[in-house]
Amino acid sequence: MKDWKPQPYIREAEQLGIPRTILDASVAASEAVVSINPSLPPILTLGHLSYLTGVRYGDLRDWVTRKTEDPYKIFRIKKRNSDPKHKTFRTICVPERQLCEVQRWLSRNVLSHGRPHSASTAFAPKSTLLAAVRPHCESSWLMKIDVRRFFESISEFSVYKVFRRLGYQPLVSLELARLCTRVGPVTRLHTTARWSRRAPPYVATIDKYAVRRFGHLPQGAPTSPMLANLVMFDADVVLSKIARTHGLTYTRYADDLTFSTLRSDFNRQEAEAVVKHVYRTLGRFGLEPNLAKTQIIPPRARKVVLGLLVDQHEPRLTREFKSKLRQHLYYLERIDVGPLKHAERRGFSAVAGMKNYLFGLAAYASQVESTYGANLVRRLSAVSWPLVY
Repeated sequence: MKDWKPQPYIREAEQLGIPRTILDASVAASEAVVSINPSLPPILTLGHLSYLTGVRYGDLRDWVTRKTEDPYKIFRIKKRNSDPKHKTFRTICVPERQLCEVQRWLSRNVLSHGRPHSASTAFAPKSTLLAAVRPHCESSWLMKIDVRRFFESISEFSVYKVFRRLGYQPLVSLELARLCTRVGPVTRLHTTARWSRRAPPYVATIDKYAVRRFGHLPQGAPTSPMLANLVMFDADVVLSKIARTHGLTYTRYADDLTFSTLRSDFNRQEAEAVVKHVYRTLGRFGLEPNLAKTQIIPPRARKVVLGLLVDQHEPRLTREFKSKLRQHLYYLERIDVGPLKHAERRGFSAVAGMKNYLFGLAAYASQVESTYGANLVRRLSAVSWPLVY
């Protein structure tokens, strides 16, 4: 999208006979947005958003007022590495097609121009897993903290403030926040006062907008990752300050917080104090740490960040990762097993799915260890994959 300029807009509006008061207000609202970032598109009303996205105004209005059935399809996916005896699941919310189009438009044209904190290393242009891991290489101490139900902990009010910071008017910011959030079933997380409207409905300027419960970011919506980063900006500022106070390096990859240090005089007592300070900070921002996943890793202990070893100058693949690939290749290259039998034994519904999965792992490995990854690609390419599968 080209940067917005007022002159063509004013000329066309005058030719259409738009009253001067309305025109001046529209230009002022538009300039408030482009003053934040000239590449941001002005969005003046819900009808204007309908025109920009090509989605019916009536549908937008229904989603904003929360009067329709839940516009998301819900899936539960078993988390990786979860205990077989106590399986845990991740809830994925997929928006219906037209709502997804609106969210993709907002991601592409609005949220991509937002600026997350420098400590954030996911869901942003040019962000990579290696960029998140490399700052912690050769560290002596490592602290890892995970946030429970990260997306579901971010309320529509926090999303509203993101759009306000980008320069959009209050009503438009509310409408955009509603389009990017979901009101799900009542859970323990959403029973506190901050998730309910306090003012009575009759004081609302638009009574249809006066819903009782606030929404949260749905995991699976195109807008949720970028919005989570922008919402977390203030928290990242505070967490970075905590890190600097203790001579630590801090990065956040979505809901994974990592602190590390090269200090020789750092000790467990100070590490525990840092962790407690981080817990309190997360609580201030409505977030809850997953206590079971917190790790304090001392010197000489094995250090893994986001699945990569950081004990040397550059990130490396783990022994477990390489062992898994070695086992796959062993059976794929055996004449008496091959791709068909191996896919069936491993529970893949099709050989094509297994093939794509393994080549994806090889591509990932190539980014971390190029020589090893290239050898994986060569061996996988040499496998006698069936033509029809």
